[in-house]
Amino acid sequence: MTGSKTGTLALRTPEGIVFSLPLAGPASRFMAVSIDMLCIFGASAVIDRLFGALSFLGAVQALLVIVYFVLSVGYGIVTEWFWRGQTIGKRLLGLRVMDEHALHLEFSQIAVRNLLRFVDALPLFYLVGGVSCFFSRYSQRLGDLAASTIVVRDVKPSQPDLNQLLGARYNSMLEHRHLAARLRQRVPPAASTIALEAMLRRDSFEPRARVELFAELAGYFKSLVEFPPEATEQLSDEQYVRNVAEILFAKRG
Repeated sequence: MTGSKTGTLALRTPEGIVFSLPLAGPASRFMAVSIDMLCIFGASAVIDRLFGALSFLGAVQALLVIVYFVLSVGYGIVTEWFWRGQTIGKRLLGLRVMDEHALHLEFSQIAVRNLLRFVDALPLFYLVGGVSCFFSRYSQRLGDLAASTIVVRDVKPSQPDLNQLLGARYNSMLEHRHLAARLRQRVPPAASTIALEAMLRRDSFEPRARVELFAELAGYFKSLVEFPPEATEQLSDEQYVRNVAEILFAKRG
């Protein structure tokens, strides 16, 4: 992973493919936080109305303080967990929280960055968080630094060079040219596109979904054309699909 204050983050996959992600700046992040705060204030107003008649009771007032704290912290944790790194504000502004190494975003990371939000908000208007974003390499506030997360602009990544993706490793299946030609004839265009998209987006899948997807794709392609065992027995399902994608696209790329 490489990065600079130019506002972009370069992520290199094990296969040597480089994806450039635009980092979210302090201004867009502050706007997203402002929207989220409005959502929290709106929910707080509803709670005030529901319990307003009982506000004279000391126990109710103490309970409301706890509820407000849980709401302010829990809002970010719940939304970022279920929307995979997004709150309402981030969705509207097109931002997303990611692991800084492009790994699976863990619940503990989301919890840590939201629990430290109160520190970043000090002394007011997220001054501490803004200063941290300005001086940190990847525009991270203190909560991001502690949780090893980054915030990026959630845009469609440009398609990487197919030669990087398809030509990096030896393809034993290309040794059998007649079978490769038969595969090109039998694979429909839609299936070809799915195979390529799966390879391009494989790092964005959940680990279990990634395994299941490539197992299903490999099984489908194996049902169309059977290659000799010596050409495929050492291949994982993902490597098998990569080899198929090379057969289908390398000549056309």
